[in-house]
Amino acid sequence: MLRHPIHRAMIAAACTLAGVASAQQLPNPILFVTQYPVANDFATIGSVFANHRGTVDLSGRGGDLYIRYPDGSLRNLTQEAGYGNAGPQRANAIAVRDPAVSWDGSRAIFSMVVGAPLQQYQYVDSYWQLYEATGLGQGQPLTITKVANQPLNRNNISPTYLSDNSIVFVSDRSRNGANHLYPQLDEYESTPTPTGLWRLQPATGQLDLLQVSVSGAFNPLVDSYGRLLFTRWDHLQRDQQNDSANNDNGTFNWSSEAPNATATTDRSEVFPEPRIAVPGSGVNGFTINHFFPWMVNQDGTEEETLNHVGRHELHSYFDRSLQDPALSEFIPTETNNRILNVLQLREDPTTPGRYYAVDAPEFNTHASGQLIRIDAAPGVNPALIRATWLNPRANVNFSPNGSPLPQPPEFTGRFRNPLPLSDGQLIAAHATEWRQAGNDGTREAPQPRYQFRLKRLVAAPGGHFVAAENLTPGISKSVSFWDPDYAVSYSGPLWELSPVEVRARPVPPTTGWQLHAPELAAFTAENVDVAAFRSYLRANGLALLVVRNATTRDSADRQQPFNLRVPGGTQTTSNGGGQLYDIAHMQFFQGDQIRGMGGVATPSVGRRVLAQVLRDKPALLANAANIGAPPGSTAIASDGSVAAFVPAQRALAWHSTSPNGTPVVRERYWISFAPGEIRACDGCHGVNQQNQATPGAPAATNTPQALRQLLARWRDKQVDLIFTNGTEERR
Repeated sequence: MLRHPIHRAMIAAACTLAGVASAQQLPNPILFVTQYPVANDFATIGSVFANHRGTVDLSGRGGDLYIRYPDGSLRNLTQEAGYGNAGPQRANAIAVRDPAVSWDGSRAIFSMVVGAPLQQYQYVDSYWQLYEATGLGQGQPLTITKVANQPLNRNNISPTYLSDNSIVFVSDRSRNGANHLYPQLDEYESTPTPTGLWRLQPATGQLDLLQVSVSGAFNPLVDSYGRLLFTRWDHLQRDQQNDSANNDNGTFNWSSEAPNATATTDRSEVFPEPRIAVPGSGVNGFTINHFFPWMVNQDGTEEETLNHVGRHELHSYFDRSLQDPALSEFIPTETNNRILNVLQLREDPTTPGRYYAVDAPEFNTHASGQLIRIDAAPGVNPALIRATWLNPRANVNFSPNGSPLPQPPEFTGRFRNPLPLSDGQLIAAHATEWRQAGNDGTREAPQPRYQFRLKRLVAAPGGHFVAAENLTPGISKSVSFWDPDYAVSYSGPLWELSPVEVRARPVPPTTGWQLHAPELAAFTAENVDVAAFRSYLRANGLALLVVRNATTRDSADRQQPFNLRVPGGTQTTSNGGGQLYDIAHMQFFQGDQIRGMGGVATPSVGRRVLAQVLRDKPALLANAANIGAPPGSTAIASDGSVAAFVPAQRALAWHSTSPNGTPVVRERYWISFAPGEIRACDGCHGVNQQNQATPGAPAATNTPQALRQLLARWRDKQVDLIFTNGTEERR
């Protein structure tokens, strides 16, 4: 319902500019899904997070995979292949999501869940699985085949093709496949969450964990440069379910991740600092909660935010880490560049390196919001990345009970799943009408607040995009199912979501690990063969982390200590004054899935990840002993460099400490490494344009002294542990 005259005028003006578009105006077929409109927006399909589960109460049933051809005709692909039905949803019931098209445009991969309870109170374990469709052209015979060798009895969603035609997808399979660690719980509400990005070679069954997510990864895509981009939920903070002094949520720590671990009464946490400042500690409380664009190579190496863009470039206010008067709160000066969340990223096929996305609130809108565009081709310095708003910045605010507050006059609806087309047009799912919270009907007869329809978008006066005509005449269905306690019945329009253009595209280059010049110089100087060293890492499930100069930081970061010195070694300070901090050690933390819920006596299913001091045995034994230092730490060399063996395929975090072990610079993101990876950065919060010194210097390019020392130990077989035929042996 268009409730504001200005809104109606903008739509009318847009339609006048665009005319009444004919079906032929879209250059290629559009593949999309219909979805039973789930009214609830917490951890259900379409929600911002924890949207991956396939049970009928969370994802509904009755949707299909459709294709719309340029002549406007529609083809129900799943129905044609014998999947799904209208009416009662039982054994053949389906829901469909996340289609992606192959590079040659001949086939598509998508996720589908099959089946629903046959009777009331019957709980059915239902999982999203990957399927592939061929015969997408008009008149071509259609086949839909389940993808071979994928994880069974796990939710596999958001698939897409890598450059070698292997498949990358999001899954909730536990990091190491262990059943007792399933499901992983997120860091926010301890809700089941995906564990990261997985790569599958269907023909051989080779399955690899490319990227580890503690609270979830979403919507992967391979851009024209071969980078694997995705949205990640960054929430590395202490467990808010553990805040209550009375332990109302029954939190506790398992003794380890082992199958025979015991539930203990301990519920302590060691990293990061508490969410609420402890009086007299001199440390501010720390929270983080946003969805940012990330990238990783197609072999799982070099995980990083897109172009190293971060909170200083695209986010809003956050506080200083320490109560040091030289440190300052971060208050953005470019308020129009501040993004709440970056969701549903898509690259513009007409402008490589230009990405469209949705900025949406965390709750209440089914991940719909306002459209944004950012330019972030490889080589674009993150300090120069800006957000362009394609709609008026009129995100609807919500009161504490979830009711929408009055709309501003310029509000033009809510958007999701933007799709820039090969001819420069833009389409998206759009909704203009909602019902007030509390008027969503009943559990048995839901009345969804939003009705998402695929629409072409056009520029209105003022340059903002508004929704023009629908791409379909509307797709309605009557369905009923057990959810499983209640008999649910719905008759009406289905959501139209997740459009993708069916066309052939150039295959992007395959991106992978590369050794950078300063680190190569260290290998050359120590006469260590890179291939042999990487083989050792892979055999032991390890990676190598290298920091060239931990005393240097990006000049924008004044929320963490920036006058840093290695005692007796290098220092980087600002002419602005302030306390000088000595840093002597880099202490590492690993994400262990040990936080239980529900109480020691009756623990709930699933575990949350907690940061624990590095205790992975191969990494500990391979690193040089750091006597008298914080546990799990490595010494910082006199040139500011760090080199440490770390476990691969596990979330890691770290901070620098003073000589006595007091944390100094506290890092804010989980990072994972591929087996055999050698990851180097110039500093902690690496330099974008210049470091914190005045005048600032560029990123460090020194050959790391700490790396040379580590390589010399390895070369001379002084490492403390090797593996021979699967057994540990000391040298």
